Amino acid sequence: MFQKNGLLQTEEKNDALLKMAEALEQNSRFILQENQKDLDTGKEKGFSEALMDRLMLNEERIHEFAESLRLVTRLTDPVGEILDEWTLDNGLHVKSRRVPLGVIGMIYEARPNVTVDAAGLALKAGNSVILKGGSSAISSNKAIVSVIHEALDQTKIPRDAVQLIEQTDRSSVQAMFQLKEWIDVLIPRGGASLIKTVVEESTIPVLETGTGNCHVYVDQTANVKKKAIEIVINAKTNRPAVCNALETLIIHRDWLKENAASLNEALQEHRVTVHGDQAAESYFSNAVPAGEVDWTDEYLSLDLAVKVVDSIEEAISHIDQYGTKHSEAIVTEDEKKCTHVSKRSRCGSRLP
Repeated sequence: MFQKNGLLQTEEKNDALLKMAEALEQNSRFILQENQKDLDTGKEKGFSEALMDRLMLNEERIHEFAESLRLVTRLTDPVGEILDEWTLDNGLHVKSRRVPLGVIGMIYEARPNVTVDAAGLALKAGNSVILKGGSSAISSNKAIVSVIHEALDQTKIPRDAVQLIEQTDRSSVQAMFQLKEWIDVLIPRGGASLIKTVVEESTIPVLETGTGNCHVYVDQTANVKKKAIEIVINAKTNRPAVCNALETLIIHRDWLKENAASLNEALQEHRVTVHGDQAAESYFSNAVPAGEVDWTDEYLSLDLAVKVVDSIEEAISHIDQYGTKHSEAIVTEDEKKCTHVSKRSRCGSRLP
């Protein structure tokens, strides 16, 4: 299975991804029916608003799944890319070339979108993938994978290249940790406890991802007319339950003195609860005192930690201490500060 995928041509892999995208859109009604079963179970179990949001699908989100697969077809095929080459003194010519990883095990929580993302990226890179999603999304994941299988049956890629573990008990996850003869690498995607468990207990190599305690720093040069406040509101409220949502807002004191009223009004309008340090409490009318947990944990809700600083170095120091190296942003008109943050940041995504 894996060997065959690694030998496929780029056009053959892209054809499979396009057929998967089309099938997801054509079978959206079936997927939504199955997703409703997960939502009903979630309501019965009292799932949080954040968890229900991650779990919920609609026509727009399924269309986004399909578009993400189409986007992957436009990415350069990494298989066979020559990274470096040289000739040894004895005349032997050596090339360093990208090859598929093999069989990827993906362990994740209540995120049906990961089922599509993982399948698409794995197949494009010539890999096979074994999916272990959270029990709360089992009906959604089974529906999505069944649609993917029907699409793959019309392509050069065998349906078994994408497999879903349907057992929902924890023992199935523990069993995956021991399958080093069958799985080449594990990738956990989810909260800190999930990632920690996989890293500490797996006998298989692990590609560790970061949890999403994400920061936005508003510099004293940030221009309100150029959407500084809109950036903050969008980063916090558009999808507060996703891992790259804004959790801590760091604001330069000089900017806050001039724009506190407008920012406070916008946050209240969007029902955002501010958890502020001592300085922030004096600017935000309904702020509650921030404790250590407000700097360390994800809210995944309409709560926002706010810290006031007097310099960019103080902001970077806070991010270095509490950030998870996921996604950070600076809002500024000073290009040198953008460059400074990019060089200092070790996160996966930087948005200067």
